Amino acid sequence: MTKQLVPNMKLQGLMSEANMTQQRLADLLNARVEQLGGKPGRYTDETIRRYLRGERTWPNPRYREAFRHVFKVGSDHDVGFYDQRSPLALVADLPEEEPVRRSDFFRVALGTATAFAASTPLRELAAVTQPTPVPSLVGRTEIQQVLNTAQVFSSWDNTYGGGLVREAVAAQLAYAVELLNARCSASNRADLYTAVGFLGHTSAWMAFDAFAHDDARRMMRLALTCAEQAGDPHLRAEVLTRMARQAIWCGDPDTGLTFAELALVRADMLTATERANIHTVRARALATLQRVDDAVRAVGEADDEFSNSRPENDPIWMGYYDAAQHGGDTGHALYDLAIHGRFVSEARRRLQTAVDGHGDNYVRSRAFASLKLASLVMATGEPEEAAVIGQAAVDDVCHVRSQRAGWYLRELNTLAGPHRRLDGVADLRQRLGGIAAV
Repeated sequence: MTKQLVPNMKLQGLMSEANMTQQRLADLLNARVEQLGGKPGRYTDETIRRYLRGERTWPNPRYREAFRHVFKVGSDHDVGFYDQRSPLALVADLPEEEPVRRSDFFRVALGTATAFAASTPLRELAAVTQPTPVPSLVGRTEIQQVLNTAQVFSSWDNTYGGGLVREAVAAQLAYAVELLNARCSASNRADLYTAVGFLGHTSAWMAFDAFAHDDARRMMRLALTCAEQAGDPHLRAEVLTRMARQAIWCGDPDTGLTFAELALVRADMLTATERANIHTVRARALATLQRVDDAVRAVGEADDEFSNSRPENDPIWMGYYDAAQHGGDTGHALYDLAIHGRFVSEARRRLQTAVDGHGDNYVRSRAFASLKLASLVMATGEPEEAAVIGQAAVDDVCHVRSQRAGWYLRELNTLAGPHRRLDGVADLRQRLGGIAAV
């Protein structure tokens, strides 16, 4: 029977905790292999990607030791590795430097499965007929697993966009919801609701990024219900803030403002970072409503709160809200005023802070900030500079799957239209038009 790929969530979790890219991990492993055998390793970022996707599950002994060394764990299981003892798994034990033998092995192994695979619809081969059983008793282990899953998918979302794996996280959410029906001690019940709510919030945001707005709203309601059941003011505020962001995006800033105001209920229980986030969203709603003075005041309140931010006090889902995110969000808010000639230099400064501050773990956010900055510069009379900024933004967009990115691309293309006779702008518009779906 054809084996279904199972992503290596433990490895992804370890990499996320260490803030480690695929290429960085490959470099560390290669260095360790050289220490062990005197010959450099040959892993690349593509090799690591295969382990993350579950295409490989059992490195050869030198590399297994290197993985354990890099992550400082005691067993291969701690890295999510296992020996499947099947023809496709045994090839992982062949030395990395023997490509001829590996290709011969694959030809033989795959040849035996060709007749079966050719006669069976691929949809049937991908079907899950033995779903993961829900444990009868849920404890700290299962709660931590749900939290780790949410963090991993949130990391993937920030790097690659919501269109890549949202069905996978939705499946994980369906399983996690079933855990709520299992037995759980009173001391763990609230934490279980928080963990499932965090995963629901992550899944909802990926759906929103893919413009599956009904799915997003439904999952947001699930996450909000979990937050209320857990009595968790932090999760409640974050979910309401995300609901506000979605409403503003969908052209309903009044409802967005209402959600943001609700998020500030019992603001004394929230961290400074959380309050800054909410005031930023309020500013975006107010700016969209052209309530200029109120919007500027909300940006000031967000700045005041963020100046007191202490990341060590924040819940795990607030890790994304750093100086770059704050700059980008407040810059987005001021964009709606700057496009009409108000606070142009301030909006540019804040958006540039976001572009400069977002690293490769937040490619999508960097792309959004770059596109918004390019649109602002294009609209305020500096098209050649805007074209340069836009080219860099498109470089980032090519690495993500996000419907929101597509919207920003079209916005920039429209604003560039009046300047299309300029060489730099013409080149940019040609490239924008050449991008299909993102």
